Amino acid sequence: MSETVIETVQLKKTYPGKVATPVLFGIDMQVAAGEFVAIIGQSGSGKSTLLNILGALDVPSEGLVKINGVDISTLTDDGLAVLRSQVVGFVFQAHFLLEELTCLENALLPISIRSGSATTAQTAWIGDLLHRVGLGEQLHKYPDTMSGGQNQRCAVVRALANQPKVVLADEPTGNLDSRSGEDVFRLMREMSAEIGVAFVMVTHDERLAGQADRTLLIEDGLMRQVGKRAGVAGAGQTGTDIYFPAQIAGK
Repeated sequence: MSETVIETVQLKKTYPGKVATPVLFGIDMQVAAGEFVAIIGQSGSGKSTLLNILGALDVPSEGLVKINGVDISTLTDDGLAVLRSQVVGFVFQAHFLLEELTCLENALLPISIRSGSATTAQTAWIGDLLHRVGLGEQLHKYPDTMSGGQNQRCAVVRALANQPKVVLADEPTGNLDSRSGEDVFRLMREMSAEIGVAFVMVTHDERLAGQADRTLLIEDGLMRQVGKRAGVAGAGQTGTDIYFPAQIAGK
């Protein structure tokens, strides 16, 4: 069986304030190496909150979170920084490329931060990835001279630079037209299969979610599996149909 790279047990999150706001009520999930998981749900359901906790950008109120077998509550600030740098990659709705760096320099940035500078072999590998995703002519161009889809493809390559165990993608196609969005999604699927990195993608695009290995729905602060592709192992479901909130309402 594939190793488990993400595990949560009864994960809960409540935001404090004059009136405490509970968001997550007990999330149990596991993600295996190389698996592509989509998370869907209504706005405000806690999808991004969950992703932030999985990426050690936020902390749970209760429950266990293990990333690559490590209970992240046991890590120091330095340990969490290493986790975010070396074990987890991030792709956001906005590409967040640095405007003063070229496409290649942006993609190499995680390596530069980790090691000071990229080796010749690392630069060649990142260059090859950029060529493979159609950015071979954009290597030395700056983000403001590239299209939104090109910038987002660069952001995906950047997320893979340190060869993480998992990439967390929060609405990665949300700012793109349908064709560019499908190109970015296809790139993530290919990288998941070829490199063996797990992807957890939050999305409102049900067409893309239906192409994930598994689809998880967050509703009322709880999570359940609502879809799985044929031939993909998944807890609690053996069918191959993909169901979405509009279809399962009232069931």
